Amino acid sequence: MIDWLRRPAQDPVIEIAGRTLPIAVRRHARAKRLTMRLAPDGSEVRVTLPKWCATRDALVFAHARAEWIERQLAAVPQAIPPAPGGTLRYRGDELLIEWHAAHRRSPRLDGEQLLVGGPPESLTTRLQRWLEGEARALLEEDLAVYCARAGRPAPLLRLSRARRRWGSCSDRASIRINWRLVQAPDAVRRSVVAHEVAHLAHFDHSPAFHAELARLFEGDLAAADRWLKDHGRGLYAAFG
Repeated sequence: MIDWLRRPAQDPVIEIAGRTLPIAVRRHARAKRLTMRLAPDGSEVRVTLPKWCATRDALVFAHARAEWIERQLAAVPQAIPPAPGGTLRYRGDELLIEWHAAHRRSPRLDGEQLLVGGPPESLTTRLQRWLEGEARALLEEDLAVYCARAGRPAPLLRLSRARRRWGSCSDRASIRINWRLVQAPDAVRRSVVAHEVAHLAHFDHSPAFHAELARLFEGDLAAADRWLKDHGRGLYAAFG
């Protein structure tokens, strides 16, 4: 059974399969129809509206597609912490976690293996720390490249642990990028950085923004977007 719940008008929610999900309503000047997707971690439903639509249209749209939302929720991967002998996603590949008491506590990359020792009970925390360190180094390099192309000084980079967004640029002082993107292929991670750098010039998704993004990013934007759509939820599986 699906019931509508009411919060303030700007923050509608829907209850599906015993879960209460917020509905994030966004209006887009270029949208010609309503579209909907689930956040990568299943934490919210996102509905994009043409400018002429009312918020109520988003609620009706989500309600009519409740079965689709329920199927998408069921497909969200459950958190499976990494373990010795298992694998860890890194830059689009799978690294074998080679744990041994004789190895150092800090993970060390060795070809397609990640050598690590230390207490097994703290392995997940140390692997996440290692990935975050790798993410920072890669993202700082990406940011420098795209800012140079844009002819702008690089803003402060902040790693994000957001469960709903891959990147954000709220002002020109800093850019936030989700550290989990270090698990994705390089082109996917770089597409997100290029997207946020393009926002330094255009704080919207206007034709001018898309032209700037196409100028900055050297890869296939559509392919990167498809990868995130198809595989983005999996980036939350190891560390929640």
